[in-house]
Amino acid sequence: MKLQLIETSLNENELKRILIEIKSGEKAWIDVDRIVVIKSMITHIGSTDADLRDQLIYTSFFKMIIEEKLLESDLLIELLDICLSELLYKGLGENDTDSVFTRSFTTLLIALIIYRDNNENFLTQSTIDKLKDRLIQYINNEKDLRGYVPGKGWAHSVAHVADAFDELVRNPKISGGLYPEILQPLWNKMFISDRVYIHHEDERMVTPIVAMLNNGMDVEEIDRLIQNVPEEMKVHKEHLAEEQYWFLVFNCRAFLKSFYMKIDGDSRFDSIQKSIEQCLDKV
Repeated sequence: MKLQLIETSLNENELKRILIEIKSGEKAWIDVDRIVVIKSMITHIGSTDADLRDQLIYTSFFKMIIEEKLLESDLLIELLDICLSELLYKGLGENDTDSVFTRSFTTLLIALIIYRDNNENFLTQSTIDKLKDRLIQYINNEKDLRGYVPGKGWAHSVAHVADAFDELVRNPKISGGLYPEILQPLWNKMFISDRVYIHHEDERMVTPIVAMLNNGMDVEEIDRLIQNVPEEMKVHKEHLAEEQYWFLVFNCRAFLKSFYMKIDGDSRFDSIQKSIEQCLDKV
């Protein structure tokens, strides 16, 4: 039975009770209507109950998809379609609203599905191409960049989509020729002036970029971006309020320092480290 054909789902309290029982070992997946529970997990993937959203729904998906491989490829394909068609863009463009939790935790689910495909190759080339385009459109248009939200837990949209991109660039169906197209939106999301990243977003965003470098992306792509930063910062300074400019400076320097540390000791990337050193001296 397909998920889309299930018209009813459990409410949050019912779902929470079942997932707690499964997590504690009181029940196994064989003891419940798996399809109804999974549909309910999708329905409540953006719950503002942090325990349900993060500790139960996400961790349950992780165990089912990665650790125990309880979900078959056909079901994973259907889950991915729901993510891309119904969840990833829900409320996209809003800021400081609860819809961010749906988008952000959808990207984590997408990352889990790509991870499985990286090992089992069940997604088609056209699906991976569409997924790449959808993730780029998502990151370009995500405005809610909050990390930890008091009372509601982690939103962390930037960190979570970085995880999805990290799995995507490791996928054999993503060719190196697509790396510049993926690199630019990741880079742009680090150089923002309306918020200071304080929850290690810089470290998470560096990871897929280094993965592309390790897979053969031309270091000149990165050198060019870094070398352009000081001039771009001058332009921004002319148009930003002082506080916003210093937000930008903080985010810029934190990202470059994290990048530097991530590649430290790898002689292949000496030129990038040199570019970062020169850039930090100027911004």
